[in-house]
Formats: sequence, C-alpha cells, structure tokens
Amino acid sequence: MDLDAIIFDCDGVLVDSEVLAMRGERAALEALGLSYTAEEFVRRFMGLHDRAYFDLLKADFRAAFGAAAPDDFETRVMAGRRREMAALTIIDGADRALVAARESVGRIAVASSSRAEFLEAKLKRMGLHELAAPHVYSADLVAAGKPAPDIFLYAAEKIGADPARCLVLEDSVNGVRAGRAAGMTVWGFTGGGHCFDGHGARLAAAGAGRIIPDFTAFLDAVA
Repeated sequence: MDLDAIIFDCDGVLVDSEVLAMRGERAALEALGLSYTAEEFVRRFMGLHDRAYFDLLKADFRAAFGAAAPDDFETRVMAGRRREMAALTIIDGADRALVAARESVGRIAVASSSRAEFLEAKLKRMGLHELAAPHVYSADLVAAGKPAPDIFLYAAEKIGADPARCLVLEDSVNGVRAGRAAGMTVWGFTGGGHCFDGHGARLAAAGAGRIIPDFTAFLDAVA
C-alpha cells in the first residue's frame, strides 16, 4: 500500500476489552443510579479518554439527581471495569495484523484513549506490546482525547509520517472522527465483541472509508 504508516487503536481493535469494560462499568453505574443500554453506551462513550468520559457521566448524574456525583464515583466505576478485565482476550489475528502492517508499510503505531499504564499492561499481557513498540501512545500524552485529532497527530509526528499518508484502524465513532480530523484515511473495524448490528454503518457515517469485519479482511486489504 502507498502509505507512510498504519496506526491502530487498541481497545476493541487489538484486544477485546471494550465489551468487558462496558459490562463492568454499566453494572457499576446501575448501582449508582445511572442506566444505559449497551447500544447507548457504545454510541455515547466508546473511544473517549477517561477525562471526557467521566465528565459526561457526572453531568448525567447531576441531571438525574440534581446533585454532584459522590466522591467515590470514579473509583466505583473503575472497579467495575477492572473486575471484568480478568477475562481479557486478544482479538483473533491482531498479532498477525501488526506484523503484516509493518511488513507492508514499514511504520506502525498504536494510538489509544486508554490511560498509559492500562494500555501498556493490556498489550503486554496479550503479547502485542513487543510487536507494536516503540510507538505505543496514550491520550494521556495530549491535551484533548478523541474525537479530537491530537493523539493521531502526535503518533504521526513521532513516527515521522505525513498524516495524509496514514491509515487508521478504529472501532469507535469517536475514533473515526479523530482520525478524519487528523486528515488521515480511516477504516472502521467491527471485529470486537461490542460491535452490534449497524455498527459498521455508524462508523461509515462518521467517515470511515472502508469497513473491516475482521483481521482476515484486513490482511487481504493490506497485502
């Protein structure tokens, strides 16, 4: 492919963490009095950095109850997320995809909304960190998380790539919007356990130029 680099999201693309995080967080939020359907949760929150995510949740809490969220609000939601992560799995073919992407275009990166310590831990646990290193970047490093383009522009700068010649693989509407705002080509990935019927259409509507259902299709596309 005629590209400078391929940039991968992590959660829901390389590791099947989104479906687990959503399950644990929705349960914790239910206990706090906030209820979301799975589809609503994906639509509103998927792909956001925790800063923006908790700002929205706390606004919802205030709207629902007329008061600020309790002091331990974030701690309880994060505990729900962590409980589910024991079941974390790699998305089938992610390891082969990282290798093939590097062989195809030479430069790859991971650019994620995850906090840095969680991002590194997930990739190492799934045996993917060494395949993506050294260019693994968390939105902790930039001022604004997705859907702002900052993390993708940061990754492109670090790997010496022209944003207009970068391909992004993303599973969330917020991530697709971020990649497009960075001036990059974006493919929507629907191989994660959180992707419901119609998810590909939502990614396309957000600007994804192609929908990739799994890494078999990705490998064919970059061959």
